[in-house]
Amino acid sequence: MAAALVVVAALAAAYVWVQLRRRAQAARFTNLALLDRVAPARPGWQRHVGAALFLAAMLVLAVAMGRPAMPVEVPRERATIMVAIDVSPSMVANDVDPDRISAAKESAVGFVESLPDRFNVGLVSFSATAGVVASPTQDHQAVADSIENLQISPGTAIGEGVFASLQSIESFDSESGEEPPPSAIVLLSDGENTSGRPVASASRAASEAEVPVSTIAFGSGTALVEINGEPVEANIDKEALERLADDTGGYFYEAESETELSKVYEDIGSSLGSEIEYQENVVWWVRAAVLLAALAAAASLLWGQRVP
Repeated sequence: MAAALVVVAALAAAYVWVQLRRRAQAARFTNLALLDRVAPARPGWQRHVGAALFLAAMLVLAVAMGRPAMPVEVPRERATIMVAIDVSPSMVANDVDPDRISAAKESAVGFVESLPDRFNVGLVSFSATAGVVASPTQDHQAVADSIENLQISPGTAIGEGVFASLQSIESFDSESGEEPPPSAIVLLSDGENTSGRPVASASRAASEAEVPVSTIAFGSGTALVEINGEPVEANIDKEALERLADDTGGYFYEAESETELSKVYEDIGSSLGSEIEYQENVVWWVRAAVLLAALAAAASLLWGQRVP
């Protein structure tokens, strides 16, 4: 854009120079009576209108090259679902075919892909700590891909998984403080909390935020996993997961299906908010340039019998 503006400025300077040069040459013509006969009077300021409009058209095109954008308020679906997945070592136990983590990933991917397009969905993984893997988005395929790439890590912090999900929901929606968005958390785990804040604290926080937590329990509790070369019982705590769901108004599942999980988003409903997006308006600038060019041609034909 900067180079185009320089070109327009150069054209303007060249036009002014030509006009001054013509005036100087006319002043050197000593026989003014003869000059009037060979060069009859021309329009005054009108003869500059065509050139001015042409330069204006070039200026507008130069601005268009910069791809200008304007802020526009657009509607946005606020309904948000966070999927929180346990990636602790006990999730590799094979008492679920083929193992707990693979079954959890398959369930989570199926759930995300079944969500209506309008829903925002995000992903949290938790082991000894919890972290947001994917912030809420309507790009469900990107979240599904992130689920497939989750890796096992030591520890189980179910409470932290809930807290991280709540924080992600709050951060995603600027209006959440005054008007919380319709939201839910789907947590997949084998249920034994070993790290971080207690599950009861997370349950209270979710209840206060009016975010139901639906839980899915994986495993029978009869499996062993190898940790640091030693066999360790892959204990589960279905009661804790069921209590978390009950206390927050969510659902508890042991043998989940897409039909059952549909209750999670059917109960959420919809809420439209708005956000500011910057949308390019190049077309309008180009249209303005074409109009100015047409006016320049008309003015030149009217007052100068030629197109600039």
